[in-house]
This record gives sequence, C-alpha cells and structure tokens, in this order.
Amino acid sequence: MNFSHFFNAIQNIVTVDLPATSAHIKMAPFERVKLIEEGFDDLDNARNAAVMMLFYPKKEETHLLLIVRNSYPGVHSSQIAFPGGKVEEIDFDLKATALRETHEEIGIHPDKILVLRDFSSVYIPPSNFLVHPFLGISTSELQFTLQEEEVAGIVEMPLSMLLDDSIIINKTLQTSYSKSIEVPVFQIDEHSVWGATAMMLSELKEALKMIL
Repeated sequence: MNFSHFFNAIQNIVTVDLPATSAHIKMAPFERVKLIEEGFDDLDNARNAAVMMLFYPKKEETHLLLIVRNSYPGVHSSQIAFPGGKVEEIDFDLKATALRETHEEIGIHPDKILVLRDFSSVYIPPSNFLVHPFLGISTSELQFTLQEEEVAGIVEMPLSMLLDDSIIINKTLQTSYSKSIEVPVFQIDEHSVWGATAMMLSELKEALKMIL
C-alpha cells in the first residue's frame, strides 16, 4: 500500500474499538486458548514489557518492522518479534519503554516515531511477561543500527503481506509447551511468526482492516 494513502488512513486508528481477545485467540497456541478465554490469574505479579509496532515507508510502500532475536538460553531465543523489552526504572511510562527499547535495539531515535496509540496487552506464561504493544509510525525511510547482542536481523514486512490471509497457516513447531505441536503462524517468506507476536499481529491486522 502506498505510504501516503496509509498515513492518511492510519490517523483513524485512534477511534477503533480493539478486538483484543477475539483477535488474540485466532493466533494463540491451542494450549493457551482456554487460559485466554478464562483470563489469567495473578497478573499483578507479572513483569511488564512494551514493544513497538512500527510502520514506515520503503520505496514509497508501507512496511512493518519485525526483528529476529539472537539465539540464547531462554524461551524467546531466535524468535521473530517486535522491537521492545522489559520496563526499566528510567522509563516514565510504558510508551517510554517501547521507544527506548526500539532505539537501543534497532537504532531508531524516539524523535523519528509518532506513537498513535497502545494496543491490547498479551500475557506470556513461560516468561511471566505482560507485553504492552504500541503502534508507531515514521514518515521517512529508516536506516537501522542493530544491537548485535540481542538482534540477529530484521524483517521488513510489506503491509500488503500482513493483510493477505494466505500467509496464515498451521505449522508444527517446538515450543515451551511441547517438543512437537501444531500452532497457527504468520509465514513471512522463510520466517514463522507465532505465539505472542502473532497474537499482537492478529489484533493489529483486524484493526487495520476497519480503517483501510
């Protein structure tokens, strides 16, 4: 989608009633669906994190940024994710966390990002994180500087691909729940996006379809 058209339309996102749970469930691993429907207990003890769902122009077309996390001992090793991370004491609020982490991980200064709104939070039981997504937009093409300790690469996803239902498939993966389990994924070329990031993408996709 042409970025000028997208930029004009995305301003209406602030009025959209977010689908939240109904969108998250579509991309949730089967083991988590019942927990999501019933609501998680004891979220007061969860650790808070924030991520940035960042749109920007590339050759005049709208793209969404995802990162490839480095391989490390942990439940989120090598996964495709949004830039972001845990809340630190220096952060004024959750939006500040998302902006700071985006700057640290991919080198995009907060001054270059207009944050339009927050989206529904997603709880990740294996790591006990409650993740708060924010929708941001940059009006200029971006040059990325990766934090090599945490980020192995980036995925520049055209908006047209996100809106294409054919990239949603079921795939057998190894997860924290099972060594072999079928989960819904967004298949972006060779990258499989599943779990919490896929759930956030699902809500983002449904919200965008209301205004585009």
